[in-house]
Amino acid sequence: MSDIEIARAAKKKPIQEIGAGLGIPSEHLLPFGHDKAKVSEDFIKSLSGRENGHLILVTAINPTPAGEGKTTTTVGLGDGLNAIGKNAAICIREASLGPCFGMKGGAAGGGYAQVVPMEDMNLHFTGDFHAITSAHNLLAAMIDNHIYWGNEQEIDIRRIAFRRVMDMNDRALREIVCNLGGVANGFPRESGFDITVASEVMAILCLATDLADLEQRLGDIIVAYRRDRTPVYARDIKADGAMTVLLQQAMQPNLVQTLENNPAFVHGGPFANIAHGCNSVVATTTALKLADFVVTEAGFGADLGAEKFLNIKCRKAGLKPGAVVVVATVRAMKMNGGVAKADLGPENVDAVRKGCPNLGRHIENLKQFGVPTVVAINHFVTDTDAEVAAIREYVEGQGSEAILCTHWADGSTGTETLARRVVQLVESGASQFAPLYPDEMPLFEKIETIARRIYRADEVLADGKIRKQLKEWEAQGYGNLPVCMAKTQYSFSTDPNLRGAPTGHSVPVREVRLSAGAGFIVVICGEIMTMPGLPRTPAAESICINDAGVIEGLF
Repeated sequence: MSDIEIARAAKKKPIQEIGAGLGIPSEHLLPFGHDKAKVSEDFIKSLSGRENGHLILVTAINPTPAGEGKTTTTVGLGDGLNAIGKNAAICIREASLGPCFGMKGGAAGGGYAQVVPMEDMNLHFTGDFHAITSAHNLLAAMIDNHIYWGNEQEIDIRRIAFRRVMDMNDRALREIVCNLGGVANGFPRESGFDITVASEVMAILCLATDLADLEQRLGDIIVAYRRDRTPVYARDIKADGAMTVLLQQAMQPNLVQTLENNPAFVHGGPFANIAHGCNSVVATTTALKLADFVVTEAGFGADLGAEKFLNIKCRKAGLKPGAVVVVATVRAMKMNGGVAKADLGPENVDAVRKGCPNLGRHIENLKQFGVPTVVAINHFVTDTDAEVAAIREYVEGQGSEAILCTHWADGSTGTETLARRVVQLVESGASQFAPLYPDEMPLFEKIETIARRIYRADEVLADGKIRKQLKEWEAQGYGNLPVCMAKTQYSFSTDPNLRGAPTGHSVPVREVRLSAGAGFIVVICGEIMTMPGLPRTPAAESICINDAGVIEGLF
């Protein structure tokens, strides 16, 4: 059976029953149909005095076309923990329409380790992304409207820092000229679109602790600068209140279930290659109050998602993970070892060994944060015993442990060994978590720290204009912010074709953006785009509704 066929055959429980298992009364669930609901803000506030459960991060090697299965493993581990008698919940991100109709596909797991309802999750879900898009674009419209009606804040239209967004890949909108058509349409200027998952409003929703914090952060967004270079904030043009209204419901985390009827919080969706790549703080902290073990994921490879989870989300929310699981596959190791995707089937132990340094680099990096790490080998039917043994042997040489997991085919029974090992690591108290750099480190040194210690680059290339901008932000009081690196997910370098564990490369910084409301500096490296384009053959070409009224092509 395909992933979507398995999902459609799921025996789902009413969402009130899933909530009851966590101690959430039905009156504190806002249902969206029978199988998904939002958790009320009042209930979340009532949890403030409870102790937190244990937090487990699932990350992965750099993604390859061979597939890694990070979300699948997150779901499988959550099910596995419940299967061995632990009270566990998972926390993952919502899916963006861009990748669904582009090339990545869905974001609900796969095989017998999925979150359902799969089709709803991969499409409009509970409307959170639409609310974020609307709130973001309301602010953009109010900026132009403010200028049109007299420009009381004396905005320099050459220095408007806030672009528009949409939740779709569309390269044609990366750079635009707006306000054309004469005096009635305003003052022409250059602008552009980013994808919604790169929006500062998305980042704010995912880092805010409650509605009051959300409104404060929205007001802190710097939308433009005056001629004297002083910043203009969203609250200066009175947009923060209306934006909060649009986001009131979206701020409440979504509760759904796995195929095995275990609870899953799905909320927020920033990409890890152009944003901070983690689900919302409010979803994670709520789950930690309700479950003894919470399994969450961070996007793409550990050099992106895990680094940002540990340096940004944990720093901002005061979270301390007890263990990290790194997902790897035999197939991906072969690709890192130089094997083409079409040739991955036959056994090739030498290629596996050649590709393992990519995994080793991630293990080394995570050790720098003081969190115990275990490797999950996500099993494919073509894997041979010798290839699996090669990964295990390599990982043991790195001072860690690799556990074969068959959750895609077997559900929770395929992750019970991993679940027991994770419980041992967490309950041992071995984690001595600390971020990679202190708040007071200068901004450019923070960039260099990540480039050298995580990417293993020799240098960071940034022209004088960028260095000057960072210094100005430090002078304005933003020097204590963490940095959010935007770069290709496919390599430790900024070259997507450079697989393995490269050293001796440079990290060119093309642009820096201040996300004052979210509370970090975005550092755009290499050729990464904050508005992706569709591939030559987008997935949308194969998505349709058949004669039986059933969606086809969504995976």
